[in-house]
Amino acid sequence: MDTITVMTPTRIAACLLALLAVGGGGCASIPADDHEAGEDVSSMISAERVTVHRDGDDLLTAGLGLDGLRVMTPPAFADAAQPTPAELRRRAIWSSWRGIADLAPGGGYGDVYGSTAAVPGREYSALATLDGARQPHRVVVQVPDAFDAGKRCVVVTAASGSRGVYGAIAVASAWGLPKGCAVAHTDKAAGSDYFDLDAGLGVAADGTVQAEAEAFQPALDATAADGVKGVAVKHAHSGDNPEADWGRHVRQAAEYALHALEAARPDLAPFTFDNTRVIAVGISNGGGAVLRAAELEGDWLDAVVAGEPNIDVDGGRSLYDYTTEAALLMPCALLDPALAPLPQPPLAAQVGAVGLVRCASLKQAGLVDGDDAAAQAVDAHRRLNASGWTDEALRAGALSAGFDLWRSVAVTYASAYGRYAPGEHPCGFGFAALDANFAPRPATADERTAWWSDASGIPPGAGVVITETPVALPDPAFAGLQCLRTLWTGDTADARRVQAGVAAIRASAPREGLPVVVVHGLHDGLIPVAFSSQPYVAMARAAGRDVRYWQVDHAQHFDAFLGFPDYAARYLPLLPYVYTALDRVEAHLDGQGTLPADAVITTTPRGAGNALTAGHLALPD
Repeated sequence: MDTITVMTPTRIAACLLALLAVGGGGCASIPADDHEAGEDVSSMISAERVTVHRDGDDLLTAGLGLDGLRVMTPPAFADAAQPTPAELRRRAIWSSWRGIADLAPGGGYGDVYGSTAAVPGREYSALATLDGARQPHRVVVQVPDAFDAGKRCVVVTAASGSRGVYGAIAVASAWGLPKGCAVAHTDKAAGSDYFDLDAGLGVAADGTVQAEAEAFQPALDATAADGVKGVAVKHAHSGDNPEADWGRHVRQAAEYALHALEAARPDLAPFTFDNTRVIAVGISNGGGAVLRAAELEGDWLDAVVAGEPNIDVDGGRSLYDYTTEAALLMPCALLDPALAPLPQPPLAAQVGAVGLVRCASLKQAGLVDGDDAAAQAVDAHRRLNASGWTDEALRAGALSAGFDLWRSVAVTYASAYGRYAPGEHPCGFGFAALDANFAPRPATADERTAWWSDASGIPPGAGVVITETPVALPDPAFAGLQCLRTLWTGDTADARRVQAGVAAIRASAPREGLPVVVVHGLHDGLIPVAFSSQPYVAMARAAGRDVRYWQVDHAQHFDAFLGFPDYAARYLPLLPYVYTALDRVEAHLDGQGTLPADAVITTTPRGAGNALTAGHLALPD
C-alpha cells in the first residue's frame, strides 16, 4: 500500500495523474502551492490521506480474499508493538468482515450471494467534524480503478453497531465496488479510536497509537484527570451524543465522496449531487443512520436501503428502554420451557446458570412473581411478551444474553446519552484491561496497538472489559443493571440527563419522494421489528411517504453467528435481502424496473448439515 499525504484537491489530482502517467515524475514534481481559485475542501475536514491498493492488496478484502477472511486468526503484525498503517487496515477489514457476514463454508457467501473478488483502487480517508461537535468522525471513500464514468454513483454507508470505519464493508462495499461505484464510509463518531488514560495515548488518523490522538481526545475535568484510569471509548466518552447526528454524519461522508471523486477523476469533474447518484445503505445502527439521513432536506440522496435498523420513533421503543429491560429479565425468562430449545452451542448453559441466580434477584427486588425459579421464569417471560417481545425474538435474544451484550450496550449508551466523561458514569461503570485477579491494570503496548483494528467499539473485546463498582454476589451484575434501568424509568438528575439524550435521537419521516426500502428479520432478537421497523414504516406512511418493507422469516440479527451449526440450521442470513433490495432500487433509478413491493418473505431453514441454496432464501424477483 502506497500512501500520499494530501494537501489540496488540486494537488491530489495532479499528484495522482503524475503517478499514473507514463514517465510521470510523481508527487514531488507538483508544486505544493498549486491551488485553484475558489477551491474549498471545507474547514470540517482534516488529516486527509490517500492510499493505493493494488498488487496483492485491494479495496474489498485488503488482498485476503474469501480464504483469507475465513482464517480464524487475524492477520499478524510484523512487530506487535508497532504495526504499520497497512497492517492495521488489513486487520481492521478482516475483523469487519467477520463481524458482519457469514463466511463459513456452506453459508453461501461468494457462491449463492455476495462477492469477495479483488477490487483494486484508491482510498481517500479523513477526519470530518460536524458543526458543534467536539469530536470528529472518520470518513473513508473507496474509489475503484474501474469506476463507472457513465453511471457516476456513490454508495454511502455507516458502520453497524459502534464499529470502526470499515464496519459496513461487507454491506456497502461488497455491493457497490464490483458495480463500479465509489463507496463512502463513516464510523458515525463511534468506532474503535480508544484512548489509553493510563499512558495518555490515543489513535492517529492512520490507526497507529500516538501521543497526538487526532481521532479522539476525551475531555477530562482538570481536577479529576489524574485519578481517572483505564480506557476511554469514543462512543461512550465523546461528549457529543453521536447518535443524535447519525444522519448528518452520513451526509458529510457523501459530501466527502464528491471531493474524493474530483481528486480521483479530475477528467470527470465536477462531481455534484445533481450529476452523481447517491444511494445510502446500512444495517443495524448503520440502518438507523441512513434512515436519519433520509430526513435531511435537499435532493442530495437518491435512495435508501436500511437493514434491521435501530430507529427510534413515536409508537416504538428506544434501544435503551428495551435493552435495559432485556438485561434484567431475559436471563430468567429464557428458563421457561415454553421457549425451549434455545439455540446452542455455545450459549444455553451460560444462560441457564445466570438465569437461576437472576430469577432469585428479580423476585427479591419485586420485579417478578413466583415461589420458585420455574414460576419466576414463566412470569419474566410473560412480562417480556406483554411489553412487545415475541417468542421468536426472545429465542434469538439468547445470544445477546449469553454474551452479556445487553449490559454492554446499556453501559455504553447511558454514557453517550448523558454525555459523561471517563470516571463520571452514574452507575459506576468504566473500561479497562484486567489482571489475573480481575483487577484493572494498565494496558500493554501490544494490546493498545491492536484496539483500532480489533475492537468493535463497545467493550468487552480486544482486551478491554467493563469495570463496575459496586458488585455483590451471588448476582454481581444485578445492582448495576438496576441502576441502568432506573436511568430510563427514574426522575433523578442523572435519569433526566440520559432521557434527554434519548429524546434527541427521535427520528422523523424521510424526505418526500425519496425511495426507501426497509428490510428486517422477523426473528431479530437484538432490534425486534415490533420496536423499530414496524413503527418506523407506520410513521412514514402516516406522513404520506412511500416506504417499502420486506419482512424476512427465519432471519435474526447476526449473520456472523450463522457459523455456529445450530444457528445455521435455524436461521438465514439477512445480507442477501439487502443486496437484492439494492439491486431493485438501482433498476428503478435506471428506469428498468419498479421499486420492490411490500413482502413477508417465506423462507426455508436449511437444517443441520446442509449448505445454503437460493431455494432456502426465496429472494423476491
